[in-house]
Amino acid sequence: MLKEERFEIILRELNSRAKVKFEELALLLGVSEDTIRRDIDVLYRNGLLSKTRGGAMLREKDPLTFHDRQSFLTREKDIIALKAQQLLKDGMTVFVDGGTTVWAMISSMPLERRIRIITNNLSVVPVAEKFKQVELVLLGGNYEPDLAITSGMTTCAEAAKYIADLFIMGTCAVDPQLGVSAVSAADGETKKVMLQCAKRTVALAAQNKLYQTEHFRVCDLDALSALITDLDANDPALDPFRKSGLQMM
Repeated sequence: MLKEERFEIILRELNSRAKVKFEELALLLGVSEDTIRRDIDVLYRNGLLSKTRGGAMLREKDPLTFHDRQSFLTREKDIIALKAQQLLKDGMTVFVDGGTTVWAMISSMPLERRIRIITNNLSVVPVAEKFKQVELVLLGGNYEPDLAITSGMTTCAEAAKYIADLFIMGTCAVDPQLGVSAVSAADGETKKVMLQCAKRTVALAAQNKLYQTEHFRVCDLDALSALITDLDANDPALDPFRKSGLQMM
């Protein structure tokens, strides 16, 4: 059987079942699991599916608006938000950018937390009101309603005025080889400035963002201090990230 024929069958199986395993496809197609893994890699690199532990699934895209994304993968976001709390120490100056996972992290902070948050994420404003000892600095710029952020030259220029102890970066896509990438060029530029102006950067990524790429490059993995996911830090699915020297949380 030609590989193109295998590709067609794999994608047909995904469309009918949403998720498949290597061993199931190997049995169906009469080839080795190594052959299936190589096929999955090719289809993944062409953006036709998402890789999972032991198989593949239909590629998922976040709902388009921030409001829609708030109800998407809530359990995973809560796990990441709680893991991130250990990084926040009183007296810190912290960059946070856009994203519903970042919003969940801010929402989960202890009420007595005393930090300065510098952000272009306007969704955190109503949340931050309950934290009486948090200094909230909002960055100006062009408002992007679908992302609930400000962006552009003004946002980047204002962010560049600060030196942060920590940058907690929301992510669109993280890949072991290609690093962090963004859907929006303007969002990517803001991330780059915050990265340059922070002593340490930690990225947040639910497992549906792993092994994914978007069009706008942000940074290599070696620019990050750690990656927080909803998976257990020792999960084998994170091995390629771990081998790059990145701390997994």
